[in-house]
Amino acid sequence: MKKFLLSLAYVLIAIVVIFMGGAYALPGEAVVERQITIQAPPGKVFGIVSDLRRFKEFSPWAEIDPNLQYTFEGPPIGIGQKMSWTSDNPRLGSGSQTVVDYQPNTRFATTLAFGDMGDAISYFNFVPVASDTKVIWGFKSLLRNPLERWMGLFYDREIGADYEKGLAKLKAITEQP
Repeated sequence: MKKFLLSLAYVLIAIVVIFMGGAYALPGEAVVERQITIQAPPGKVFGIVSDLRRFKEFSPWAEIDPNLQYTFEGPPIGIGQKMSWTSDNPRLGSGSQTVVDYQPNTRFATTLAFGDMGDAISYFNFVPVASDTKVIWGFKSLLRNPLERWMGLFYDREIGADYEKGLAKLKAITEQP
């Protein structure tokens, strides 16, 4: 029995070492990007995306909770514009995003604050392509500890699917006459 417990202890120590060491071999930042081409000029697309009051129109998360509550602070457009949300749905929770980069028709970025779950950056880049606009929606988050680094392996699949849905909704809204 003593030999079995000692072997079990060695196996557990090996698992912990592999978990910790493996985590630091993984990237320290998660980056997710999705893109779509929209048949509209950059100004039209930027006008929708850069107004946080219109976010729910193309948000892939708005349909998850019909009782999702939004509040707005700061200027109506530009740096400092802030949107906060509250939901009883654990997938959405509560948080906020604040505009930190506002370059008309080119780039729009916000800091995302998820409370205890940390923070991240969300950004949109707008690239003119003939008379259309290529829209790139991105997400960046620092992965500060071993568990976050392992969880970072799933960000692209989880967040990427939501971004694809949101970009499709943005395309449908923007391409309406």
